[in-house]
Amino acid sequence: MLHRGLARFLSSVSLLAALAFAPLALAQDNSNWTSSSQRQDPNGNLNPLRTRESHTESNGRTIDRTTTETLGPDGQYVPYLETETESVRVDANTVRSVQRTFGRSPDGSRSLVQQSQEESRTLSGGEKTLTRTTSNPDANGSLQVVQREVQHVRQISPDVQEIQTTVSTPDINGGLAPSMQIHERDQKNADGTIMFKKSTSLPDGAGNWQVGEVREGTRKEEKGQEVSRDERVLRPDSTGDLTTIERTVTRQTETAPGETHKTTETFSTNVPGVGGNNGLQLVQRDTTVQRTNSAGDQTTTHQVEQSMPGALTDGLRVTGQTIDMVRPGAGGVATQQRTISTTDANGNTNQVWVDVGKTDNPAVVHVDTKAPGKPK
Repeated sequence: MLHRGLARFLSSVSLLAALAFAPLALAQDNSNWTSSSQRQDPNGNLNPLRTRESHTESNGRTIDRTTTETLGPDGQYVPYLETETESVRVDANTVRSVQRTFGRSPDGSRSLVQQSQEESRTLSGGEKTLTRTTSNPDANGSLQVVQREVQHVRQISPDVQEIQTTVSTPDINGGLAPSMQIHERDQKNADGTIMFKKSTSLPDGAGNWQVGEVREGTRKEEKGQEVSRDERVLRPDSTGDLTTIERTVTRQTETAPGETHKTTETFSTNVPGVGGNNGLQLVQRDTTVQRTNSAGDQTTTHQVEQSMPGALTDGLRVTGQTIDMVRPGAGGVATQQRTISTTDANGNTNQVWVDVGKTDNPAVVHVDTKAPGKPK
């Protein structure tokens, strides 16, 4: 019962993830901080949630804890989901971390739901390796590996980087067998753009690997931030040839001092409610506007527009909006508020969540009020 209830909870959270595009106070900094928030449904249809987060660092060890509480039958908040992540720097080249996720039964007992262990190493020559193992408890409570991911990062030249990832999952014999291979390549051009390509291959059942998806395109970064991206997604068609099925175009600009505007448009051959391949059609637009005033108050508005099923010629319609507000206060504590709204078929706006909290996370409290530079 615990795992089924937790699955339903995680499913409901994932439905809101497209709107709640940036968790409150999840950025980390080299210091200790805490964060708390209260999430309410103004319409009273969903159970309210309360979240507490903490980040501590000491002697090369970092511990992050997140506790999610839900309202119990007696009207009191009770723990429902807990996540603990512990990272340790073993030496100058090795970092190990383990993340454990716990669920809570109605009687209050805590049960391990999933454990993920990760080790990253920097080898001679700059090559990096990462091994991530995910385990779930079986019916007896013993951990069983459900996935292992091994990644190798190589700097081929000053302008070219390659990443090879192999994902293994349990086979019929009870061991682990490769079930996915991912190859990524980034190449910097003289004009500052980066050409990227990511190929995902799956076994074909005959001992061979077959490309199942390719993502390729160009992007541009300035001061560590991506300001433009043009990406194509290709998958095999009925004849096995790779065909473009989706394209996303992202642009970020400074529209006024202290204000940035970011738009991502998604074009797809899979149009809701329309059969067949009609070529690439605009099906979604994500718009993010971030404003920061001289006092450090920051407002971020994220709006989602989508085409309606079977009504391609009607254009896009607003389907959801998230508004985040951060206001630095006295004593190094910032207040935060997030409002998530959706729009129904009649164009009416309904608030889904209102999340209010506070944090002393330096990455959130100390907002950079300098206007960002314009992309070249």
